[in-house]
Amino acid sequence: MRRLASGALTGILALGALTACAEEPESGTSEGGGKSGKVAFLMPDLASPRYEQFDAPLFKKRMAKLCSDCGVIYQNADSDASLQQQQANSAIAQGAKVIVLDPVDSAAAATIVQTAQSQGVKVIAYDRPIPKKPADFYVSFDNEAIGESIAQSLVDHLKETKAKGGVLLVNGSPTDAAAGLIKKGIHNAVDDSGYDLLAEYDTPDWSPEKAQQWVSGQIAQYRGKIAGVVAANDGTGGGAIAAFKAADGKVPPVTGNDAELAAIQRVIAGDQYNTISKPIRIVAKAAADAAYKLMQGEKPKAETELFDTPSQLFKPTVVTQKNIKKVVFGPDAVFKTEDVCTKKYAADCQRLGIK
Repeated sequence: MRRLASGALTGILALGALTACAEEPESGTSEGGGKSGKVAFLMPDLASPRYEQFDAPLFKKRMAKLCSDCGVIYQNADSDASLQQQQANSAIAQGAKVIVLDPVDSAAAATIVQTAQSQGVKVIAYDRPIPKKPADFYVSFDNEAIGESIAQSLVDHLKETKAKGGVLLVNGSPTDAAAGLIKKGIHNAVDDSGYDLLAEYDTPDWSPEKAQQWVSGQIAQYRGKIAGVVAANDGTGGGAIAAFKAADGKVPPVTGNDAELAAIQRVIAGDQYNTISKPIRIVAKAAADAAYKLMQGEKPKAETELFDTPSQLFKPTVVTQKNIKKVVFGPDAVFKTEDVCTKKYAADCQRLGIK
């Protein structure tokens, strides 16, 4: 299935590149009076549905509002660092003036930054930092704070319920610098929590399947001793939950991050203890604003610096059953209630006052 999906994606990306060459504008002046041109928006994988469903559409929408004459070249590398390098080279060849890059491999992405900057193309690191070669700007939620928040939330819950046992850590991809920051934050909360760290795993490509396989092995080794699982995102959290359900159906508190639709439903049902609300519209808008400023020869406003890169980091919000109605279904809701509270989850939604 993955090979088929990759093949289909390659075809779509190739068609997108041809369309960009044929229809997107050359550098010039936008209707608003500023300089116009092409911006590349290069995302890392299909394992997280957010990129196709939210990041890309929201970024395009904001760029269109800022500059109706600007073109967006969107590509997804499907967890292939070499493909992402090719996509970046293609975007440069097509005349992109700015590349917004969420890297598959944070170390390998240094080459993309070097190549782009050597040709006068600005680079914005998006969501994941690029430690070895400073980009021109970095936009993200605070990943270390994300890790600490989800882990501390879990630890507090375990203490409140007087849970016995230790915890498993299901970290993100070892090639993702953001995963490293999340991992650091998790350890900030877990190491001195009083709960033993039974084992931890760096999940290749953030793969839910690999997370599930690893957790299955830990369940067999630590049967009856696992009080909770700190999973670095909703995909790995979902994999952990699937492993427990396949074992004996008893699922301990499991964390997540990204507030994906499936994760929100799991939180509502009580299968997943928490997730992180990171309104993607915030980072997508900030990235578009920064790209437009760089296109004008201006410097985006930075609030801090990370890896020698001017950065804008936003604060995350932990979501549990206690605040899910307010956070997820408030005025700026991304998901419609009817999409979340399907027949399977209707009773749980009603119990939590979600209508």
